[in-house]
Amino acid sequence: MILYIAEKPSLGRAIAEVLPKPHKKGDGYIELGNGDCVTWCIGHLLEQAEPDAYSPEYKQWQLAHLPIIPDEWKLIPRSSAKSQLAVVKRLIKQASSLVHAGDPDREGQLLVDEVISHAKVSASKLASTQRLLISDLNPDAVRRALGQLRSNKEFVPLATSALARSRADWLYGLNMTRAYTLQGRKVGYAGVLSVGRVQTPLLGLVVRRDLEIEHFEPKDHYEVLAHVTTDKGESFCAKWQPSEACQPYMDEEGRVLSRRLAETVVNRIGGKPALVEHVSHKDKKQAPPLLYSLSALQIDCAKRFGMSAKEVLDTAQSLYERHKLITYPRSDSRHLPKEQLSLVPDVVAAISTNAPELLEGAPPPNLQLVSKAWDDSKVDAHHAIVPTGKRAALSQLNQRERQLYLHIARQYLAQFYPHRLLADTEIQLIIEGGSFIAKASVERAAGWRVLFQGRNTEQDEGRELLETDASQKTPLPALNKGDIAQCSHGELLAKQTQPPKHFTDATLLSAMTGIARYVSSPDIKRILKDTDGLGTEATRAGIIELLFKRGFLVRQGKSIVASQAGRGLIASLPEVATTADMTALWERQLSDICQRQLSYKGFMAPLVSELEKLIEQAAASLPTALAGVTATGAKRAFKGRAGKGKGRAPGSRAGRGRKSRASQKGKATT
Repeated sequence: MILYIAEKPSLGRAIAEVLPKPHKKGDGYIELGNGDCVTWCIGHLLEQAEPDAYSPEYKQWQLAHLPIIPDEWKLIPRSSAKSQLAVVKRLIKQASSLVHAGDPDREGQLLVDEVISHAKVSASKLASTQRLLISDLNPDAVRRALGQLRSNKEFVPLATSALARSRADWLYGLNMTRAYTLQGRKVGYAGVLSVGRVQTPLLGLVVRRDLEIEHFEPKDHYEVLAHVTTDKGESFCAKWQPSEACQPYMDEEGRVLSRRLAETVVNRIGGKPALVEHVSHKDKKQAPPLLYSLSALQIDCAKRFGMSAKEVLDTAQSLYERHKLITYPRSDSRHLPKEQLSLVPDVVAAISTNAPELLEGAPPPNLQLVSKAWDDSKVDAHHAIVPTGKRAALSQLNQRERQLYLHIARQYLAQFYPHRLLADTEIQLIIEGGSFIAKASVERAAGWRVLFQGRNTEQDEGRELLETDASQKTPLPALNKGDIAQCSHGELLAKQTQPPKHFTDATLLSAMTGIARYVSSPDIKRILKDTDGLGTEATRAGIIELLFKRGFLVRQGKSIVASQAGRGLIASLPEVATTADMTALWERQLSDICQRQLSYKGFMAPLVSELEKLIEQAAASLPTALAGVTATGAKRAFKGRAGKGKGRAPGSRAGRGRKSRASQKGKATT
């Protein structure tokens, strides 16, 4: 008997649907017509044991116990999943061969591997286990995946990386949370001070932004515009470019701070000739926007529809699992493998049937075009989120589902339209010895943008439009070098520097994916640019929601700000715990494990050593910034002992609606 082990029931049913019939439904499994079986997990069936499982004394929260570092890791069945675990283990023992059908990512690999390990299968059965990678639940896609099974041994480094991450998060979150909660109690803070290696740097980002806004001191600065008229009566504006002689009156960003200097320029140029010193024309091509990863989709939908990250993820998951209208949504890729070019006709036909309004007023898509979105080198475990070939009435969808489907489908259709063409013109003028520049960027051909007519695409994430604030959208006059125009008058623009804006759902997600912008170390910047940023596609929404739930973040309209408790926590922690540097190093090392360039022990040993130092540091100081702060949000009352916590180390990384747990025995201290 072949046993297919899916990550969740919906995936199990999709697999069974294309396998031999008739089917016999059992409790937690489906028996196929040929005697094979499909079963499933319900998220993680196993979870880390609570600290008191290692020693009864750990039930009490005491500094003297920290850090708690298991010599041998223990897993226990999740209380709500004991019956399903029993079903899966029984079928594993009966099966002659196994097919691992977890989701196509690091966590999905661990989720099924840990159950197989817990069932203590034989070495031969383990060696013959195959891996099924499914990103589209429609029957044709599942059949294709079943025809491309791989050895599960290929994915051992992926599982090891997930295991190391899970245990490291447990160690760090549990020990740091207990240490700072205990110290917080000493200054009168009654809540749990949850610390995590991803959630806390994210909180630190918000706290630092809030403080920057509060302490911001606006600066007056000035610009000068020259209003120029040609001998044909054509008018345009050119902006003054201060010379090096003006440097003493400018800030480090090149803004003129002296009003008197700017007024002098205005007074000098009025009624004076403007000599054309240089004219440049440049045609630019703008490729269609890349397809959506989950983060890109969340950012775009937060801007356009005001959706939270969690709402986008939940809606996309419904489109994937329930309606089967999009591919696997927890993807970090914005590209497709070239083998999927063969699916283009079916997918475009399905979009045309499901959402004909997307093509209204637009020429037919050219299915022979191959955009830069098709790139095998940029596709790993999963590809971009795209529509499937399923035809369905969108009236069956709720409003959010329909909005997301149209958004994803439009992005896919854009790949089959030509580049947008822009004509950029720049005119450099000399007026009374001063340099002035006029710029214009004019659309020559809409190309793919015809699909976005009536929508403010400049505000959409990923568009990367070529216009800038300094460019006007109307053409500049046809001038040549040496021509003389006339400056009718100068105009003084008095401006003030503006503080940064508070984070919103969209900008906070953007900050997580582009976290390298917020660190100063060149080495850390490079690491973060090479990784997925802060958190992963599967966890970012959960991490943000977790900080709200724990009362560390609050909403003020569309703005996201830190609460007093959140500020106090960040002020009390060492800098290494509140910035992205540590998590960047972790992610690089976890990636090295996936690439077989680092061992599990090589990752865990230095981590444990650093954790011991952090706990010593916590014990040596009090979080005085939390004195007098009232704990808010969902929290466990502090009673000097750990609550149940459902097996999750307080402060550990939020998972994808399932608990990330270790799967094998092993010494974390070696």
